[in-house]
Amino acid sequence: MEKVAIDLHIHSILSPCGEEEMTPNNIVNMALIKELDFIAVTDHNSAKNLPAIIAVAKELAKETESGLCILPGIEVTTKEEAHILAYLPTLEAAMALDAIIYRHLPDINNEKELFGPQIIMDENDQVIGEVDKLLISATDIGVDQLWQIVTDLGGVLVPAHIDRKSYSIIASLGFIPLELDIKTCEVSKKESFEQVLKDFRFFKTYQFIHGSDAHQLEDIAEREYFLNLPDMRRQTLIDYLG
Repeated sequence: MEKVAIDLHIHSILSPCGEEEMTPNNIVNMALIKELDFIAVTDHNSAKNLPAIIAVAKELAKETESGLCILPGIEVTTKEEAHILAYLPTLEAAMALDAIIYRHLPDINNEKELFGPQIIMDENDQVIGEVDKLLISATDIGVDQLWQIVTDLGGVLVPAHIDRKSYSIIASLGFIPLELDIKTCEVSKKESFEQVLKDFRFFKTYQFIHGSDAHQLEDIAEREYFLNLPDMRRQTLIDYLG
C-alpha cells in the first residue's frame, strides 16, 4: 500500500469565486511544491478547465518525472442546493457530465462585476473563453438523479463539506439518502472527523476525507491528508471513494 497525499477539492479561475492566480499552471505547480500525489480541480458546475490542467500535469510529468495525478471532478450544486463532489475516471466522462450540467443550469447570466469572471484557459494559461451562465446557480438536477448520471459515467459522488450549515447535503436534506449508496463524505479542513461523528452519529457507517476547498493558491492543502492506496491509478481512487 502507498501513503498518498491528496487534495480533492480545488477551484480554478473558472469558478467565479476563484482568485485570478488559480490558473492551470499555478495550481499544478503549487501541488508539486506541496508534494501532493493526487489532486482534483472541482469547479462549480463545470469541467471546462480540466483539459488544460490535465495537459499541464502531463507535460510537467515528462519534464520533472513528477508523480502528480489528476482526478477529474466537478462540484455540482443540486436542485436541493447541496454541493456534491462528482469524480470521474476520465476527462471524457467529466466533459460529458459538464455538458449535462450546463443544460440543467438556469438561464442566468454571470454578472462579472458582482460574482467574478468565469474564465476558461489553455495549458499556457491563455484565456480562450468564458462561461456565460452563472456557475454558482443551483441546477435542476436532484441528488438522486445526479447519482444515477455519475454512476452511469463510471464515477462516484462524495457529499462536500458535510459539516457546514449551508450548501451541504445535511443542511439541505437533513440526511444522506441510503439508496444513493454513498461510501465517502468530505469534511471541511477546519473540522475533525471525530467531531463530525459526535455531531452526527449516523455517519459512523461512512468514511471521510478532508478537502481544502481552495480558492487561492496558499489554501491548497499541504502534504497533510493521506489515503492508503495500492497504486496511483484513477480507478483505484474512485473505487476507494465509492
